Amino acid sequence: MPDCGDTGLPGFADIEVAARRLQGHVICTPLITHPALDATTGARVLLKPETLQRVGAFKFRGAFNRISMVDKNRYPGGVVACSSGNHAQGVAHAATLLGHAAVIVMPSDAPRLKIERTRGFGAQVVLYDRVSEDRERIARRLANERIADFIHPFDDAGVIAGQGTVGLELAVDAAELGYTLDVVVVPCSGGGLASGIAIAVRHLFRRAQIVIVEPAGFDDFARSLKSGHIQTNARASGSIADALMAASPGRLTFAIGQQSFADAVTVSDAELRDAVRYAFAELKLVLEPGGAAALAALLSGRIAAAGCTVGIVLSGGNVDPKDFATIITTRE
Repeated sequence: MPDCGDTGLPGFADIEVAARRLQGHVICTPLITHPALDATTGARVLLKPETLQRVGAFKFRGAFNRISMVDKNRYPGGVVACSSGNHAQGVAHAATLLGHAAVIVMPSDAPRLKIERTRGFGAQVVLYDRVSEDRERIARRLANERIADFIHPFDDAGVIAGQGTVGLELAVDAAELGYTLDVVVVPCSGGGLASGIAIAVRHLFRRAQIVIVEPAGFDDFARSLKSGHIQTNARASGSIADALMAASPGRLTFAIGQQSFADAVTVSDAELRDAVRYAFAELKLVLEPGGAAALAALLSGRIAAAGCTVGIVLSGGNVDPKDFATIITTRE
């Protein structure tokens, strides 16, 4: 397990260990630049397309790193997780590769593509009502019944360290290209990706600012940082960014965010749709709405980017084909 020291928080050394553990299993996604995007924003924009990752999202990294630590003798029932889709697929795929059974608790209103792909990766899917039921309570009950290890979607040191390899690759590749990262913008739900990236990037670029992006109406992390205490969203659904609707930050991710996040901004559904359309038309990339959140913040001007070198994490591309077609063909 990660060496979390006295704080219980993962550190840069844990991300380095995760990177070695993931070598040969994850895709080291490239940095992409585009003249049109630079001209539009006045910045040097470095895109990190985790849409190209196994399972179509960054979540495979944290899932594989964490499940690599599971003791099969202690947990003969394998692993259990809860997720709206990308963590589900990451856990399902990683568990199969590592020889574990997997059960995933998913909301019944999750995109059909994500449910089907989770089953396709070999997991049993248990559906629940996002509004009236507690997914973590269901998952932990199943884990106890099956003698399985519960893999939290974000508030777990092993998961955070795995997600941090996104930031490690981003920082190392930027340095090799001769760039100094001024700002890194990351979609945020529970905060596992943003926390891991913050640890890695700020270790290598200490002046870099980490900015998180949440959907409007689901800004629990921003409100938590402002108040100094963990806040909860009033609603469980209501954004097209289905991947970014965690109820509240985790204990670990909030602690890291307090230390390392410079700012938190929100984007509307309309701005998310604009970013999905822009990525398809200009960048030739397919993004799901949640995966486009950082790009949406940049394009909408919510990030002060002019004259800066900005890293933008494109966190996922698992969008339902019908929903994607509607987004790219409909102007608001």
